Amino acid sequence: MKTFAKMFRSEDGRSHVFTFLLVCSLFLLWGLCNGMIDVLNKHFQNSLHVSKAQSALVQFSNYMGYFLMAIPSGMLARRFGYKGGIIIGLGLIAVGAFWFIPATRIGTYGAFLVGLFILATGLTCLETVANPYATALGPPDLGAARINLAQSCNGVGWMLGPLVGGHFVLSATAEVNRSNDTLYVPYLGVGLVVTVLLIAFLFSNVPEVTPPSERSDGAATPDVGRSLWRRPHFVAAVVAQFLYVAAQTGVFGFFINYVVTDMPALGASTAGWLPHDWTYQKGGAGAFKITERAASQLLSFGGFGLFLLGRLTGSMALSKFKAERTLALYAGANTLVMALVMAPLGWISVAALFASFFFMSIMFPTIFALGIQGLGPQTKKASAFIVMAIVGGAIMPLLMGWFADVASMRVAFVVPLFCFVGIASYGGLWPRLMAGSDSAARS
Repeated sequence: MKTFAKMFRSEDGRSHVFTFLLVCSLFLLWGLCNGMIDVLNKHFQNSLHVSKAQSALVQFSNYMGYFLMAIPSGMLARRFGYKGGIIIGLGLIAVGAFWFIPATRIGTYGAFLVGLFILATGLTCLETVANPYATALGPPDLGAARINLAQSCNGVGWMLGPLVGGHFVLSATAEVNRSNDTLYVPYLGVGLVVTVLLIAFLFSNVPEVTPPSERSDGAATPDVGRSLWRRPHFVAAVVAQFLYVAAQTGVFGFFINYVVTDMPALGASTAGWLPHDWTYQKGGAGAFKITERAASQLLSFGGFGLFLLGRLTGSMALSKFKAERTLALYAGANTLVMALVMAPLGWISVAALFASFFFMSIMFPTIFALGIQGLGPQTKKASAFIVMAIVGGAIMPLLMGWFADVASMRVAFVVPLFCFVGIASYGGLWPRLMAGSDSAARS
């Protein structure tokens, strides 16, 4: 208990537990929003008859919002502080969520993509502010553990997203759901929740905490005015974050496609143990396939359940072991896991796909914490660039969708495989990169 309290006590003795819990609600929110879009790929393939590559425009619109809003978000954070950036972000999310009401009436692919884009700009504000803020709410050496703990709430949101989205848009039978009529319902709920959060933050005392490494009093910031792009550990973090979000988005976005097409058929006795709306008979007698809604629930409880478990255990591991070594180990494990996903190994390949969620869990916050370490007053600016790297989630799924269209869903997982190789390299080389950054700061 004392160790937990220490995580949120600043050098002046103040406890920031309440503020941390309030910020955790933001991590939960954007996990929910991002989890909901992972069911839209398959839905739009059905309802709008788009290809897998075209359905990846869901992720493209979402992450282009991140890309275009990242730098403005950093500017807003520096101008209005942490609280102001959070309020602006929540306002944009509310606008994007409520847009789905007219978008459902318009009924075109473009109208839905506009809503996802607006939502993403708001989420960008929250991520740009909340990630560095979480690292600031306590001792600097526990920043990686603190941000992973906050990101555990993000994992809960990722679990809820497919459940909420899948319930309203995916078919629970062998019949394909070709209607967008109820697509506005989950986003209406998001808009109402965000409105409540907006009011809560307006009337809450959110301190503008500044860690020692971010102050400009000259005591701990010999690097004031130095270019971020002379810092190898930061530059490599931008690349690593690009690769991670590319891999994550591809795995999350095409999970349902993989399960529906590549999970082995179930026997009648096995299918009988499952909920009645989870399977349908296909092919020969006794051959049952999983439904799309069942796949979304497997994504929620199985995939994102392991993702959350990885965040919780990862936070403990990072409080005991060096962050860069843990990152290299997890990314190396996921490289092997992706190779198994690509192999025609039946249930082993499916199990490997689930395992990838566990090993991905710590990557985003750990890369983030490693990338902003030692950057002093440039931390908020660096945070914006690292968030900007999320554009990897806009680009790589298009490539993955193309592989799936011209070859197979299984072959498409070569894209995240190579991404994890790059991330493992970043973790392994981080001490050397950090030493180069320290030399640049002194020169």
